[in-house]
Amino acid sequence: MKLLITPFLFLIKIYQLFISPLMPATCRYQPTCSHYTKQALQKHGLFKGGWLAIKRIFSCHPWGGSGYDPVP
Repeated sequence: MKLLITPFLFLIKIYQLFISPLMPATCRYQPTCSHYTKQALQKHGLFKGGWLAIKRIFSCHPWGGSGYDPVP
């Protein structure tokens, strides 16, 4: 299972190192969506962790939530 999530974790790391620093810090949640996705994939695997990450990303809008939102 770890082999399946490795490419996704690599893409998240690339985003965190090279793309995220170029954009202003506007995240509404703690941990940020990229950190949340990384933790969700590591804790729950590709399918459940991926679903949690998708739900989190889609809740990031002006009428969505904010604040501390840890991976369940």
